[in-house]
Amino acid sequence: MNSGRALPRRSDRRLRAITPVVVVAAVLTLSACSGGGKSGGGGDTNFVTNTGGISTVAVAERRPVNKIAGETLDGAKLDVADLKGKIVVLNVWGSWCPPCRQEAKHFAKVAKETESQGVAFVGINTRDPNKGPALAFEKDYGVPYPSLYDPMGKLIVNGFPKGSLNPQSIPSTIVLDRNGKIAARSLMALNEEKLRTMIDPLIAEK
Repeated sequence: MNSGRALPRRSDRRLRAITPVVVVAAVLTLSACSGGGKSGGGGDTNFVTNTGGISTVAVAERRPVNKIAGETLDGAKLDVADLKGKIVVLNVWGSWCPPCRQEAKHFAKVAKETESQGVAFVGINTRDPNKGPALAFEKDYGVPYPSLYDPMGKLIVNGFPKGSLNPQSIPSTIVLDRNGKIAARSLMALNEEKLRTMIDPLIAEK
């Protein structure tokens, strides 16, 4: 007996389930594992890009991040919102990414040196299908700070407001001011000098 309401075809249900995953994958492969990158943001971001490829935002134009929270590689819970009052360096990385390995020692060094100045580093590990290689990466490079485990890139896609300075490549680095607002971004691997050019001006802000 026909009830008058057609059942959805299996292929339609499968397509709806797959589509969000495809979207996330497309975003992450846009400039995956790039040694450099073009700074841009889309929309009215009101940012200025210097010759070093680092984009910055004037204090009055900064926007807060969305919720960035979840489980870290070591199984703890972490919410970036709890770090408000500190300068937060968000680094998107993967253990499979050569430029991420290139910059890791610089991030580890600067993280240790700036902790007493109110700077907190948080990694966002992505596209590692399991935690093993990522944990080995942290051990090999002496990474002293936690990383959120984001294998499908959901935090990357949803954590940054549209039109803001957001991650568009791997590695990407976003620096938040003490109010949890996006102040600077880089879309390339960073050495110690370039990383400090993103952090030091925020340390000096009152």
